[in-house]
Amino acid sequence: MLQLLTGILLFFGIHSVSIVALPLRDSFAAKSEYGWKAIYSLISVAGLWLMIQGYGELKQTPELLYISPAGLRHLAALLLLPAFILTIAPYFPGRITRAIKHPQLLGLQLWAVAHLMVNGGLADLLLFGSFLVWAVVDRISMMKRPSRAVPGVPESNRNDILLIVGGLAIYVVIAGWLHQPLFGVAPFG
Repeated sequence: MLQLLTGILLFFGIHSVSIVALPLRDSFAAKSEYGWKAIYSLISVAGLWLMIQGYGELKQTPELLYISPAGLRHLAALLLLPAFILTIAPYFPGRITRAIKHPQLLGLQLWAVAHLMVNGGLADLLLFGSFLVWAVVDRISMMKRPSRAVPGVPESNRNDILLIVGGLAIYVVIAGWLHQPLFGVAPFG
């Protein structure tokens, strides 16, 4: 459990610098944008690796906190459809991105809620719960912070079609083929 918690602290700690210390983040980036990005990336990757290792380790001795009704699997699968679309939305600016403020964070919230609906173990609650809490806090903090440009294709209403097709394609690939070999769970099996 220590590995998972350390990973969560590292990953969300570095991702929260803009939330709790925006002037510090901006001063680091002003001194060396590439240096800041390198530090940010290294800490993020280390945290992610520790989360993955710790989650896998904690799942070996599962501590069940709740059991979800079987029907929630269908609702979770349905929630994941817009989650994948919204997660890539900032890179395809169009009507969807304009209508939904911070779509990537909303997509992450839907992803976390969907996983919490069908996974009732301690490891699941720690992992998916931390993503959910962080995404909610970051989304709230975005109302008070200046937004930064996200690299992507030029803004166009046609991007919505690309966004929906791309998001659905990623959903099909992950849920249909990659989830089982990567995570040991077949969502539709």
